[in-house]
Amino acid sequence: MIGRLNHVAIAVADLGKATQTYAGTLGAKVSKPHIVAEHGVTVVFVELPNTKIELLEPYGDSSPIAGFVEKNPAGGIHHLCYEVEDIFAARDRLKAEGARVLGDGEPKIGAHGKPVLFLHPKDFCGALIELEQA
Repeated sequence: MIGRLNHVAIAVADLGKATQTYAGTLGAKVSKPHIVAEHGVTVVFVELPNTKIELLEPYGDSSPIAGFVEKNPAGGIHHLCYEVEDIFAARDRLKAEGARVLGDGEPKIGAHGKPVLFLHPKDFCGALIELEQA
């Protein structure tokens, strides 16, 4: 069901500093910051030959990653994003298998402008999983 790894997301307290680390220190190509208000984050994407790294910074008072960054002030891996061909079919199959879809279970538009869902980390070896329609 899952396709390629779309990105690994790293939550950070200071997006500018993290961008400098990837662009300056590591010499990576990094996108401009993009606010995704519906998800409460500001993001940049680090372009790699085989995937992307998404750097996330909390945006707004009710950011769902604010607590994560508080507990991990130096930053940390937040989630893995896999592509799926049909997000509704994937959701229905996962729910039938007993997996928990976070939120109201309906896809929302993610940072790439495509539908996404998040899956409970307790159902996936402790990793928060994002599914994105390819």
